[in-house]
Amino acid sequence: MNELSTEILVVGGGLGGVAAALAAARAGHRVVLTEETTWIGGQLTAQAVPPDENPWIERFGSTATYRQLREGIRNYYRRHYPLRAEARGLTNLNPGAGRVSKLCHEPRVALAVLEAMLAPHLSAGRITLLTGHRPVAAETNGDQVESVRLSDEHGNLLDVQADYVLDATENGDLLPLAGVEFAVGAEAQREYDEPNAPEQADPGNLQGITYCFAMSHHSGQNHVIDRPAMYEFWRSYQPEFWPGPLLGLLAPDPRTLEPVPRTFVPNPDTDPLAISADQSADAGDKELWGFRRILARGMHTPGSFDSDITLVNWPLNDYWLRPALEIDGIADAESVAKAHYEAKQLSLSVLYWLQTEVGFPGLKLRHDVTGTADGLAKAAYVRESRRIKAVTTVTEHHVSLDLLGAHGRAHHADSVGIGSYRIDLHPSTSGDNYVDVASVPFEIPLGALLPRRVENLLPAAKNLGTTHITNGCYRLHPVEWNVGEVAGHLAGFALRRGVSPRKVQADESLFGEFAALLDRAGVERRWPEVRGY
Repeated sequence: MNELSTEILVVGGGLGGVAAALAAARAGHRVVLTEETTWIGGQLTAQAVPPDENPWIERFGSTATYRQLREGIRNYYRRHYPLRAEARGLTNLNPGAGRVSKLCHEPRVALAVLEAMLAPHLSAGRITLLTGHRPVAAETNGDQVESVRLSDEHGNLLDVQADYVLDATENGDLLPLAGVEFAVGAEAQREYDEPNAPEQADPGNLQGITYCFAMSHHSGQNHVIDRPAMYEFWRSYQPEFWPGPLLGLLAPDPRTLEPVPRTFVPNPDTDPLAISADQSADAGDKELWGFRRILARGMHTPGSFDSDITLVNWPLNDYWLRPALEIDGIADAESVAKAHYEAKQLSLSVLYWLQTEVGFPGLKLRHDVTGTADGLAKAAYVRESRRIKAVTTVTEHHVSLDLLGAHGRAHHADSVGIGSYRIDLHPSTSGDNYVDVASVPFEIPLGALLPRRVENLLPAAKNLGTTHITNGCYRLHPVEWNVGEVAGHLAGFALRRGVSPRKVQADESLFGEFAALLDRAGVERRWPEVRGY
C-alpha cells in the first residue's frame, strides 16, 4: 500500500476540481488533484459538453479565472486554427458557432487550456495530478476525514492523507465513503415548500445522464457503424410522456412540453458568423446540427475542413430508464453498470438511426474528438449528484422568478459567488418530463458549501447544498467552477488561520476577511442590476 500526504486533496478533476486546485496552489498550498478518467475538465472535456452559461457571460457573471479559461480557449483557436480574418478579429469568437453557447468548441481545446493553467503549479510541485484514479474508501475520526484511499485502473491502491478533502467528483462519491450526511434524488414538497417538488420524497428520482458523441458528415461516403446490440429496443421505445418514439425528430419543448419537430440538416451553407447564441432569446435546440456544433468549417479559410463537427447531446439520447448512481435500496453497482451500458447503446442507436433510417450514411463518428475507442465521450454527462446536507440549503424560494418576481433577489450575507440559468431539469428516472422554470440571477451562499457536521470536507462541484429542483440552475459550467474555486480558497484560508470553515461563515469579522480575499481574486459575489432573463 502506497501512501501520500498533502495539505489539500481534491478528488475529482472536473471544472470544480481544477478551479479548487488552482485557487489553493496559487495561495502556495500543496495539492493533490485526482481524476477518474484520463482527461481533466469534466463536463467541458471528458463529458464533451460545451458550456451552458448566463446571457451576460462576456461582461460579468463569472469568476476572473473562469474568464481566463474562456479567453484561453479563444486564443487557442486564434493561434492554431486557419480562421478567416473576420473570425480571427472577433473579440467574442464562438469557434463552433453553436447556438447553445457563446463558446462552442472542441473538448481537446479546453483540455489543452486547462492543462496549461495547471502547468506552472505542476512544475513547481505545488500540484500533484493523478489521472486514472478513483476513490474507493475513506478513513475518518469523528468529524474529520483523515485520508482517502484511491485505486488506479490496475487496482493499485494509494492512501492520501490531507488536512482538507474536497469532493469534486461527478456523483459526490466521497460523501457516502466518508459518512457525510447527504441528500439524493427529489425532496418531498413539505420539506422546503418548493412548488415544483413532488408530494413524496423520491431518492431514486434523478435526471437522466447522456453519453455525448461528436460526428461530422461526408457526402458520398459510408461510415455506418455496426448495428448496436440494443437497437431494436431503442428503435421501438416510446416514453409515456413523449409525443412519439424517442428515436424521432418530434420531442417536447422543455419550457412548454408541447410537441415540437426538430430539423436535422448536416453542413448547412449558413455563414457561421451570422449565428447568434443567446439562449435568453432562443433556446436554439430546434435545429439539431447547429445546436451544439463545435467546429464550423465556414469559420475557417476555404478548404481547411470538409465538414463541420457537431456534438450530440439532444433529447434523443438522454437516458433515464434507471439511476446511474448507487442508492441504498434502489440501485446497486450492477444496476448502475447496466444503466451506463444502456445509455451508451442509446447514443449509438441514435447515430445508427440517423445513418440508416434518416438517410445520412456519411455521418462519421469522431473517435478522435472524444479520445475514445467507442467514439462516445469518456464519461457520461451527469446532471445530478449526491448533495451535502448543508448549513444552508438553496431552495426554489431563492431562485424562482415566479416566487421572487421580475425584480426580486434572494440576497445572502455570506455570498461567495453568483450564477444565472433557468431551472432546467431533464426527464428523470421516475418518469418526470422536463421541468423548466424561469429563475432570477442568484448568489451562492457560503453556507451551501458547509456540511452540517463534518469539519474538513468541502463540496467542490455539483454536490453543494441545493435541492433536486435548484440543482437544475446550480449545475452548469461557470457555477461549478465558482463553487470549486471558493472551496479551494476556503480550505487554504482555514488552514492559514487555523479555524474551521464553519467558523469563517459564522464569524462576521472572519467572513469579511475571507470575502475580501475572494474580491481580490476576482470572484464576483453580487450581481449588478440586470434585466431580460
